Amino acid sequence: MRALVVTAPQAVQLAELPEPTPDDGEVLVQPRLVGMCGTDLEIIDGSIDQAYVRMPLTLGHEWSGVVVQAASDSPPVGTRVVVEGIVPCGVCPECAAGNTNRCHVYDEVGFTRPGAAADLITVPAQLVHALAPTVSFESGVLVEPAAVVYRAIDRANPQPGARVLVVGDGTVGLIAACLLRLWRPASVHLLGARSAQQPLATAAGVDAFFTDASQIGSGYDLIVEAAGATAAVEAAVAATGRGGTVVLLGLAGTGETARVPVDDIVNGDVTIIGSFGYTTNAWAAVVDLLNAGEVSLDFLITHRYPLGEWQAAVATLRRSDGVRGKVLLEIS
Repeated sequence: MRALVVTAPQAVQLAELPEPTPDDGEVLVQPRLVGMCGTDLEIIDGSIDQAYVRMPLTLGHEWSGVVVQAASDSPPVGTRVVVEGIVPCGVCPECAAGNTNRCHVYDEVGFTRPGAAADLITVPAQLVHALAPTVSFESGVLVEPAAVVYRAIDRANPQPGARVLVVGDGTVGLIAACLLRLWRPASVHLLGARSAQQPLATAAGVDAFFTDASQIGSGYDLIVEAAGATAAVEAAVAATGRGGTVVLLGLAGTGETARVPVDDIVNGDVTIIGSFGYTTNAWAAVVDLLNAGEVSLDFLITHRYPLGEWQAAVATLRRSDGVRGKVLLEIS
């Protein structure tokens, strides 16, 4: 079968690999769509913390597909599915408490085990979630980043009528703007880096889109930082109102630090939350929302390429011009 493999930093190839055979308790899935993101670029470039990857590695941690060989406790053959990427051990104290994102044994599809940018993939049956026939593969491919966002917002627990700001106009920030509507805020503003993202911000349902931090004002009840830059963190903290909450989702790079006004945080009674990954419960909640028709993420898809044209997909990710939402690889 074909697989998009990174053998070492800057060494990527569309390789021919043996087809995987599922073990007991595993499901064989045919990926249909795979999302590419900045983390994939970090894997390709070798800038990701090497403790989180295992080479050679097949890319693909955002994806949707169809079951071609089922397990006894999995959705049947022909079911369109999404699959949790984080593989929890299920027995450590964190897993027992439901914090599967903090499992003591780090294992994740597309990082430490083969990803879905391939014709076939085997996955543990307990991680497989069925999509309703009405849910597109396009929305399915975005469950992974949406689960990351959902878990963060759920922890912050914004109250109805809250004034909310999202910092970051990439996929995660746009998904955050979309999902925040579930909590019935008074308004959702978005501070982005590129004016070209305005149409996607509008599609996500934001009330105001800014590219100049001096225009956003202050006094927000909740700020979701999804830009992954120290300047974005500083802007988020500065815009928070008394009693407000800042949720940090973006990764700025190992060793990067932000300057924050400590007295203002203390006097403002501000809460700062760091949120890593997603839990099984968050993943299931996003799937339920999609299956119930309460959320659709199709609007985020702006580019798609056949697997054989993966170089073009990577080049699109590196570009800084034009509107860009999610970049997809079409597997079959």
